[in-house]
Amino acid sequence: MLKLTYTENSFCLELLAQPLEEWVTARVMLALRAGISLCIEPSNASFLLPVDLPQLQALERQGQTEEAMPSAVLEETIALCLCDADYVEVSLQGTWLSSDPDSEEGIFVTVMSHAVEFFLLKLWQEAQAMSSVISE
Repeated sequence: MLKLTYTENSFCLELLAQPLEEWVTARVMLALRAGISLCIEPSNASFLLPVDLPQLQALERQGQTEEAMPSAVLEETIALCLCDADYVEVSLQGTWLSSDPDSEEGIFVTVMSHAVEFFLLKLWQEAQAMSSVISE
């Protein structure tokens, strides 16, 4: 399962081994016990990757393989869209969790094949490393 955390100033992508249903149930129980509201809904999320990442074409092939799988096996999909000369937008379908339905801050979770999840994580980490090198 991929977990994307969106905050006011940042974005973080993590790979979790826990099943989606188990993780969401734990979040619901936490919200109930803490007395806070929790909005859970099907949604889309996206993030940017630099177009010059060496393995980006392999991600495109992985996304096409994912879409070819039967929907009973894999409900969520991945889509890539060229934003401009520098970035590609990666869009995912999954579940959005936040304390306010209109908030731009929250957690997005999605399930794909482990290979695609791991590959997305590695690409995102590589993009983060490239960005930190550039800023130094």
